[in-house]
Amino acid sequence: MLGKAAGLVTNELTTLKVLATAGVIRPYPPQVLVGIVRTLRRWGRGPAGGFATLALRAPDQVGLVDERGELTFGELERRSNALARGLRDLGVEEGGSVAVLCRNHRGFVEATIAVAKLGADLLYLNTAFAAPQLGEVCEREEPAVVIYDEEFDGLIEEAGVRATRVLAWQESDTDRPTLDALVAAGSSEELTPPRHRSRSVILTSGTTGTPKGAPRSEGSFEAGVSLLSRLPLRRGWRCHIAAPLFHTWGWAHLNLAMLMGTTVVLRRRFDPEDCLRAVVAERCDSLAVIPVMLQRIMQLPEPTLRSYDLSGVKVVAASGSALPGDLGTTWMDHFGESLFNVYGSTEVAWATIAQPADLRAAPGTAGRPPHATVVRLYDDDGRPVPTGEPGRIFVGNSMLFEGYTGGGSKDTIDGLMATGDIGRFDEDGRLFVEGRDDEMIVSGGENVFPQEVEDCIARHDAVVDVAALGVDDADFGKRLRAFVVLSSADAVTEDELKDHVKRNLARYKVPREIVFVEELPRNATGKILKRELADHE
Repeated sequence: MLGKAAGLVTNELTTLKVLATAGVIRPYPPQVLVGIVRTLRRWGRGPAGGFATLALRAPDQVGLVDERGELTFGELERRSNALARGLRDLGVEEGGSVAVLCRNHRGFVEATIAVAKLGADLLYLNTAFAAPQLGEVCEREEPAVVIYDEEFDGLIEEAGVRATRVLAWQESDTDRPTLDALVAAGSSEELTPPRHRSRSVILTSGTTGTPKGAPRSEGSFEAGVSLLSRLPLRRGWRCHIAAPLFHTWGWAHLNLAMLMGTTVVLRRRFDPEDCLRAVVAERCDSLAVIPVMLQRIMQLPEPTLRSYDLSGVKVVAASGSALPGDLGTTWMDHFGESLFNVYGSTEVAWATIAQPADLRAAPGTAGRPPHATVVRLYDDDGRPVPTGEPGRIFVGNSMLFEGYTGGGSKDTIDGLMATGDIGRFDEDGRLFVEGRDDEMIVSGGENVFPQEVEDCIARHDAVVDVAALGVDDADFGKRLRAFVVLSSADAVTEDELKDHVKRNLARYKVPREIVFVEELPRNATGKILKRELADHE
């Protein structure tokens, strides 16, 4: 009993220390402090309450910057009040659902806050969906309203989405319902808080089949503290969220902005040089990306890379897929010791965080568990595996999802939830993710994880991108096939690449065949669509 009490005290002290270091805990005038407490009690700690407290704490601070300009936290509060009234008039009810199909801009953020104020759930749709996926997801989740960018008109029509439609970003004048029109027509006065607290439904990446909905309740201090314990973010910074906001990583940084009073810098589309330009022009202190964005930036000509001074950027936070090869150290060689690699999944949120020192000492590592997070590895029979041996990754924290909206969940052992990946710990407690648990192949009686082979091939100077997967083989059961994007058509031959793998890995890990392609198919969160490669002849 005393041990449990001591653990709770230690946890509370750690939480206070992390929040104080980040600048979250600071003195406020009594009337502001009373208003913050009152707001959180009435609206909760989700987008409705979180952004409302920012309007109290710093109403005139710029809270959002996009291609249309700036909005202060006070303006976001007033506009979201008016928008909530307009959406309610269109049929959005407490406990209902609203779908959002938007790129990174103010409309996404305003819709998020407004829908939360109505007590409806938010369904975030992937901007790279094909019509069948979009139609299946909307039929399953049944949103009352879909808020979307005009560029997706044809997609919405083809998918047969039956919800009431509202445009979030349009390129021309229109007489259809728009967010701006609803804001202009509504009162900006505070609403009455709903009884039902809004949930955010994040969709799984959908590299196979129809994406599943993973609902999350309103944010918690514990989730923020967990990240901040290994990410040195600070209150009042300016962050360019280049990762898609509908993705767990972009969504996480939007939630962090509520806690940290962060000015969020958004651009609708990612372009490698435009990303660097936005970071410099907007004086960003941090950058949130998915790894493929770092890859594309590093493919820019050397003079272009040298022309952008990122010395003011203290944190570059990457998540969403593995850092291939030596990408982490290559990035830091150019831009300094600011790269942090975050591993997790839609279902468990973040599980481990690699700091710059980790990436220098052990390139490719996923890092160590942050505060109040447990990561364990189990074999197929549910038994813990020893250090250095591969096992299924299971995570325990305060952020585990509640089960898929369509039913079902992830495997659990001892209260820990599976990520769906295989990994191993080194002697220093750093996690290495070796690939999906359903991607391991047995070739000639030997276990092969494609991730290890991909990392090896990626380290060749002539390779720009790579993916490896198992294909059927009459003699060996499975054989490894690699798909490679080269810096130039004649940069290296297939045999030379095979020799490169043979010099660095066991002979049975050498791909039987290497196929050169112009680019690899990826979804909007940067994950390679291996099912499309499997059909490649």
